[in-house]
Amino acid sequence: MLVLSRKTNQSIMIGDGIEIRIVDIKGDQVKIGINAPKQVAVYRKEVYDEIKSQNIAAAQAGSLDLSGFTALGKKKSGLGLDDGDEG
Repeated sequence: MLVLSRKTNQSIMIGDGIEIRIVDIKGDQVKIGINAPKQVAVYRKEVYDEIKSQNIAAAQAGSLDLSGFTALGKKKSGLGLDDGDEG
């Protein structure tokens, strides 16, 4: 683990597109600001862990039953994708 010391209004960069900025420090609490591309998911660790455990539980519960759904459009290569040909 990399450990860095930063002061208020100082930043660290992760790659070219993620900036972590120290916004405020009060006692034992640090407020950080995160600038990241929209496609990068940013979660608090406890939220991330909960999402991960729910995804694992859902995967272990079995496969999703889609028998009640009707596909729209023409299938392409068995993937259920619309090939754009309205025929």
